[in-house]
Amino acid sequence: MFQPLCYLSVIPALLSRFSTPHVAAADHLHRNRGLSIRSKKKEHGKEPSKHTFSMATLRGMNQADLSKKLFKVIKTESHAIGAYESAGRERLSIATQISDWGESTNDDSISDVSDKLGVIMSEIGEQEDIFAQNLEDYRSILKQIRNTEASVQPSRDNKAKITDEIQKLKYKDPSSPKLVTLEQELVRAEAQNLVAEAQLTNITRQKLKEAYDIHFAATIERAEKQIILARYGRRLLNYLDDAPVVPGDERQPFAHANEARQVLNDCEQELQSWQPHLEPVNSSAGSLGTNLMPTEERENLRSPTSAKDSEFEDAPTLHHPEDTTETVVEPTTEVKSSTEPIRS
Repeated sequence: MFQPLCYLSVIPALLSRFSTPHVAAADHLHRNRGLSIRSKKKEHGKEPSKHTFSMATLRGMNQADLSKKLFKVIKTESHAIGAYESAGRERLSIATQISDWGESTNDDSISDVSDKLGVIMSEIGEQEDIFAQNLEDYRSILKQIRNTEASVQPSRDNKAKITDEIQKLKYKDPSSPKLVTLEQELVRAEAQNLVAEAQLTNITRQKLKEAYDIHFAATIERAEKQIILARYGRRLLNYLDDAPVVPGDERQPFAHANEARQVLNDCEQELQSWQPHLEPVNSSAGSLGTNLMPTEERENLRSPTSAKDSEFEDAPTLHHPEDTTETVVEPTTEVKSSTEPIRS
């Protein structure tokens, strides 16, 4: 919610115009499998989705008009996150199934290769789960914008209500003494709304950049790590001899068990050494004060006092006293990343 700020300082400027001013609106990867997936297959049972329908789903009906669109975005993202979590669980299940199938073929080569393919595929599934967790962080930051929008709505409504009352009274009784009182209330409402709108645009810009910084960084991590896993998965396929045999001939024993094991070791090492190489997202939000308004230093840089302006030194200015209330600005949530090794 926007932080309360003394609005009395902006009333003189509003009184001079008496018009509504325009203000611009990972956790860890669970690398606890060995080089075979079969010993852990019981741990990959399908879990129920945590995104289920409940009475909380009806909260959207009570959202303020200003926050309804972002509420819908956040709700839809919740469904998308559930889909990624489901995809990760299904990928783990498929990895176990392909390993079990390979074992049932009674072909040593297929059994060994399919088991290691299962390890690779299960790691790909884990990346989906980590991605979903990072999306939850991004979604929680969008909620801060939504909450601020909802808190600004009463200020807008109050200003509109007083404006309507003035127009109605002017139509019915232009000489009514109540007009003076209403006009004074309108000036106060405009001052409150002016501060609220400024706080809203400040928090919206800051948190939008912060949220999608996390989103795109998580997307890059997921993509690059899955590329690594897919590349080593393809390398495993080269150890499976698919030369045709004639009836009566026997396949040669699988002679690449050590090489296939080394592929997984190399894959583990590359995943552990992975580092993000991201273009930085610049931010000037560090100058945002606890009241969601620019700090004095920022204002001084933007409007330096010069000798030419000395004649206006005694003119009234918009001053915002320091607010000691708790801020809603939270520290940036970093993208989760896993470096836990695959244990043999």
